[in-house]
Amino acid sequence: MQANWKDIDYLLAGSAVQRLAYRLLQQHEVLTQLKPYHPILVGTFPLDITVPCSDLDVICEVPDLEVFAESVAAGFSHYPAYVVRYPVLAGIPSIIVSFWLESVEVEVFGQPLASEQQNGYRHMIIEARLLALGSSAFRQQVIASKASGLKTEPAFAQLLGLAGDAYQAVLALESVSDAGLTKLLAGAGWGAATP
Repeated sequence: MQANWKDIDYLLAGSAVQRLAYRLLQQHEVLTQLKPYHPILVGTFPLDITVPCSDLDVICEVPDLEVFAESVAAGFSHYPAYVVRYPVLAGIPSIIVSFWLESVEVEVFGQPLASEQQNGYRHMIIEARLLALGSSAFRQQVIASKASGLKTEPAFAQLLGLAGDAYQAVLALESVSDAGLTKLLAGAGWGAATP
């Protein structure tokens, strides 16, 4: 059963790094301050596949990038290494705000799309399914691949033998059934999850 990704309480029952993520987000009121923008924590911390350089990725629905930038600056610009960038990704104007909370970098990402429609969330849902269906060795190899320098989606794509752009290849698995994902995992040598 998947976690309710919109409520970070699931982190409390997780690993030490997940509990650290929960404490940092709560203590610094990150999600509370971002609440008008429907924030969702995505990526390695929710999936518990962090490596030492992993950051806390929070995605937001942002209809107006400048208003959002002002709002985030009011709450977080006093944190170390505060930086704002405005990339255009797949033709979509976006904003990335990064800063540090103690020993962990936070990256707040915004697009004028519902949070659940953004690729970061969609990738996480697919990866959560793969981790749940795959063997424990698969999870460990994802972490090892990330520790060697690969980003999350390229790590999954490489381990599953997916060709082409890793981000698109992982996204293409969105409509594949659990049986289909199980077959893909088995075909790549990662078997099924052990009870």
